[in-house]
Amino acid sequence: MLSRLEPSLGKLLISEPFLMDPNFKRSVILISDFQEEGTVGFVLNHPSVLLLKDLIPEMPKADFPVYVGGPVATDTVHFIHRCYGKINHGQEISKGIYWGGNFEALKVLINDNSIDPDEIKFFIGYSGWAKDQLQSEIKENTWIVSNQYHPDVVFSSNEEEVWREVIINLGSKYAHVSNFPQDPSLN
Repeated sequence: MLSRLEPSLGKLLISEPFLMDPNFKRSVILISDFQEEGTVGFVLNHPSVLLLKDLIPEMPKADFPVYVGGPVATDTVHFIHRCYGKINHGQEISKGIYWGGNFEALKVLINDNSIDPDEIKFFIGYSGWAKDQLQSEIKENTWIVSNQYHPDVVFSSNEEEVWREVIINLGSKYAHVSNFPQDPSLN
């Protein structure tokens, strides 16, 4: 069900097609924490140039891409996963999708090649909104809120198609938007 005014845990925020803020242009954000005091989420489709092993030298086999989760606290590393049976820890934010967990156990699993890239996603920084800020931005039509997505889209490594696929899944009202050029002035 699509909601413009009620973001909550596990929903996706999709940026409106003409949002030009470089932090959020054509962004799909997974909401990982939604409370009265504020909201936290991770941009799913903005890759950085880094691999996890670049950030954590004691993980030399960590060839996992790192995404820019947002402009807040870019000196922190976060992860979401769908391998609770291996990590045995994390906060469930959507059915079968977890935020965080035991990082020491995760390091061992990665160094043993026991985690597949389609089971986990790493982020530097996060997206955050103060109390009532996100609701205000949604009312201003900056964001579309949706819980209609397949979990595979969250872990997709095809960053360019994530926004497009999520827009198409919103239904016929939005499907045509998926074909808009990134820079309409070039049209």
